[in-house]
Amino acid sequence: MTNFNLVVLYVQDSGASAAFYQTLLERNIVQSSPKFSVLPLDGGAMLGLWQREDVEPRAGNESGGGEIAFTVADADAVRATHEAWKARGAKIAQAPTKLPFGHTFVALDPDGHRLRVFAPPA
Repeated sequence: MTNFNLVVLYVQDSGASAAFYQTLLERNIVQSSPKFSVLPLDGGAMLGLWQREDVEPRAGNESGGGEIAFTVADADAVRATHEAWKARGAKIAQAPTKLPFGHTFVALDPDGHRLRVFAPPA
């Protein structure tokens, strides 16, 4: 049996991305090398940021194309997180809105990966 514990994003500049996520998520970097950094997420999972040019085997030239979702308690928490992330410099791709799966907003990291915050319907 395997256990999920790590999401890795291929990024243009691992240092800049690590600083972005450290500020956005208010989490400390727990592992770092010149082209790879790791930050903890909730539930024991980790977020790895690997500089694209250093990935082995070699990654394609795709940019962004992924989405990480963060669940919050309710629509008020969606709005509060949106305001906090906007204040921390995150580019907002979708303002808080209600969709069939709940309240949500989408921010972008420096490489265009989508960061969705949502609260499922009660």
